Amino acid sequence: MADIFKLPDLGEGLAEAEIVAWHVGVGDHVVTDQPLVSVETDKAVVEVPSPQSGHIAALHGEAGDVVAVGAPLVEFTGGATEDKGAVVGEIPKAAGKVKAVPALRALAKELGIDLASLRGTGPDGAIVRADVEAAAKGAAPGRENIRGVRRAMLRNMVRAGAEVVPATVTDEADIECWPPKTDVTVRLIRAMAAGCKASPSLNAWFDAQTESRTLHPHIDLGIAVETDDGLFAPVMRDIGNRDAADLRRGVAAMKKDIEARAIPHDQLVGQTVTLSNFGMFGGRFADLVVVPPQVAILGAGRAEARVVAIDGKPAVHRILPLSLSFDHRVVTGAEAAWFLNAVIEDLEKEK
Repeated sequence: MADIFKLPDLGEGLAEAEIVAWHVGVGDHVVTDQPLVSVETDKAVVEVPSPQSGHIAALHGEAGDVVAVGAPLVEFTGGATEDKGAVVGEIPKAAGKVKAVPALRALAKELGIDLASLRGTGPDGAIVRADVEAAAKGAAPGRENIRGVRRAMLRNMVRAGAEVVPATVTDEADIECWPPKTDVTVRLIRAMAAGCKASPSLNAWFDAQTESRTLHPHIDLGIAVETDDGLFAPVMRDIGNRDAADLRRGVAAMKKDIEARAIPHDQLVGQTVTLSNFGMFGGRFADLVVVPPQVAILGAGRAEARVVAIDGKPAVHRILPLSLSFDHRVVTGAEAAWFLNAVIEDLEKEK
């Protein structure tokens, strides 16, 4: 009798994962802790190790399939099992006589395919992946499913749009005094710490259901990072108690992990407030999106040389535009202003 290994709990309430690539095939012999498959969650790509030694009798799902936590993933057997290409697992009956595994039902829903309209070519008339893909060929050119990091971004934005009451206040910092080769990211991180110290209400989580907020004693800063795959917001922990050198090492390690798509899961959760340096791509000011349960996000726009009045006389200084978006359900305009004023005061220091 085969042993069925189900997709394990990947933590932080993640309910599903997308299969990226299998590292084993039917008939292979594997040992405990050998990587079986790479899957992509809303947060990152992770490898799922084998829980036991044995032969692979069947694999549930193909690259691109979305598998629910707790759903069958791999079947093990003590001996080799012939793979006849049959549909693996129980096929639930729903929508009349339609037979399809949950992953195919999810795929059909994303593609807008009515399973009841298909004629299954699998065993006993079961619908297989090829049936769904064939029906989808008539879809509009260029259409693709939103998955992985982009799907996480989509869901976060939908949630933010449904829950948050947003407001934005803008201002500018004169950074002409900065020495050459100043680390902009580190200066922004330090300024965020100054802002949270001056106005702790922005370093908080809000629970709308209980109408309660949590004021955090430490600042765990999410830093929005744009990639080809979508938007990440890895966390820099306890920024208020770290010096510039430590923050610089942390930023370097974070960038390296993002490039390799190897960000530890615990560094993608628990942000108490967020920073976006969107100006590196362009733009001066922005209405940024606050992602619950956070209540604030600061954005730095594109710095530029501008003519300003210094002691009543015109001078050319480098000016950094700033945008602070906050959830007006729990943050007042005055609290937002205090935060932004403290950020500017810190940024306008020479060092």
